[in-house]
Amino acid sequence: MKLFSQLRWFFVLEWKRYLGAVTLLITIAMLQLLPPKLVGIIVDGITRQSMSKHTLLLWVCLIAGTALVIYLLRYLWRTLLFGASYLLAVKLRNNFYCQLSRQPPDFYLRHRTGDLIARATNDVDRVVFAAGEGVLTLVDSMVMGCAVLIVMSVQISWQLTLLSLLPMPIMAIFIKHYGEELHKRFRVAQAAFSSLNNRTQESLTSIRMIKAFGLENYQSRLFSDVAIDAGDKNMNVAKIDARFDPTIYLAVACANMLAIGGGSWLVLNNQMTLGQLTSFIMYLGLMIWPMLALAWMFNIVERGSAAYSRISSLLTEVPDVADGNLSLPADRGVLALDIIRFDYPIAEAAQEKKNASLQNIHARLEPGKTLGLCGATGSGKSTLLALIQRQFDVTEGEICYHSLPLTQIKLDEWRGRMSVVSQTPFLFSASIAENIALGNPSATAEQIERAAALACVHEDILNLAQGYQTEVGERGVMLSGGQKQRIAIARALLMESEILILDDALSAVDGRTEFQILQNLRHWGQDRTLIISAHRLSGLLHANEILVLQDGHIAQRGTHLELTAQHGWYRNMYRYQQLEAALDE
Repeated sequence: MKLFSQLRWFFVLEWKRYLGAVTLLITIAMLQLLPPKLVGIIVDGITRQSMSKHTLLLWVCLIAGTALVIYLLRYLWRTLLFGASYLLAVKLRNNFYCQLSRQPPDFYLRHRTGDLIARATNDVDRVVFAAGEGVLTLVDSMVMGCAVLIVMSVQISWQLTLLSLLPMPIMAIFIKHYGEELHKRFRVAQAAFSSLNNRTQESLTSIRMIKAFGLENYQSRLFSDVAIDAGDKNMNVAKIDARFDPTIYLAVACANMLAIGGGSWLVLNNQMTLGQLTSFIMYLGLMIWPMLALAWMFNIVERGSAAYSRISSLLTEVPDVADGNLSLPADRGVLALDIIRFDYPIAEAAQEKKNASLQNIHARLEPGKTLGLCGATGSGKSTLLALIQRQFDVTEGEICYHSLPLTQIKLDEWRGRMSVVSQTPFLFSASIAENIALGNPSATAEQIERAAALACVHEDILNLAQGYQTEVGERGVMLSGGQKQRIAIARALLMESEILILDDALSAVDGRTEFQILQNLRHWGQDRTLIISAHRLSGLLHANEILVLQDGHIAQRGTHLELTAQHGWYRNMYRYQQLEAALDE
């Protein structure tokens, strides 16, 4: 029953639908009490030979009319009740998706994709089922059961009613125990289903690598182990689930036996008529559904409660990066980096603070200028770019734009001012034109082609069979790495953002194409801020300032000419790359 309390916010929001459905359910329950009463009257009238054919036909027609009205009312309450529960599914999934979109990268280190998909699909379905069928069975069983009990006790015999219901308390004890055990086992089963989802998602996304290494049989065995484990966990749930119905039917059988035995004794002693006993047995038959419904409700509500606890644990998780409340001025501003220290949250939690991920990073980037970042692998380039995008907050110090700390600026506004291209761009399973226009869906064909030309991918696209309407497949499987990078750059350029971040975004293109793209960017971004992180130093030749990072701090800084004149990592690496390029030629 805890689930209904947790979903109180939705019941209040959709109170009209639920009030209408409950009213119809009560009306139907009252109407269902009429046929047994009429059957009893007919039986007594026929046994006493005091009922005419006209009266008999009238009672039969009344029973048939009652059945028709009940049919129509059932259609109406199903529309109201289940329509409301489907709205709950939409709201839960929207809230779930919005929550996922607000989470920083650290969140996705703790939660795997398959598990998140399972919570957004299977768990939501269980909650929705409980909000629909659960409410139905609760109201229907309570109203119907109480109404039948009152009629049996008041109009027929309270002694026989009490005798017939002796097995019910024992049944209730067993049902409660089954419900508690079901909750535990279903939560474990849902976790196993998440693991199965994870294994499926990883296998499908890495299928090309699996086939390349000939690991099909090995991966099949791993998948089989996870599938068998999930099946065993669900079988444990089924074993508890299978105990509900036999317990109820046994209790109902005992109740019927007591009712027939006790009722026969009352009829023989002239304390009850045969028609009354017939009505009583029919009313007792109506009690079967409330009892079944009660057990079924415990079943689906416990499943829904376990599922909702998995969903709410994520919905209530507060993002590590809190939203600000300040708006940015309309014009372009200065980006100022004053990072004293930064540690990743996982490192902080583990108290691994001997070496900070970044420390003493200070820079000032004016509109129209280009900042270059370079350094050995693991030197902190991607970490610095993540802080600029505010995927994490600086541990000590701050990053400012327009002299406003990023922590005080609205996240949507700040991230709306920049475009980012990573080393491994993600393409959706759609056409090339749709992928380029991702950030600007209203862009015209001319604008899309202009952005593609700036990214030096226009000619490549025209050489494809369907041009810009070519479907790229899942994650851009139909394209080469260089084509995917250039399409991602075109996507970023189309957004016309005032800050463009290239995180080693030219690593998969050849030197000549890289030079042409950088030339295009110089003309495109004359009044825009450009931040380029690169391993290939030829991409930083025209940067206004270059930061050479080493172990999270600035080892060297200056222009390309200044750095090549200094002893250090930059000059050594540049000479090495020049020699490598010469040998390749």
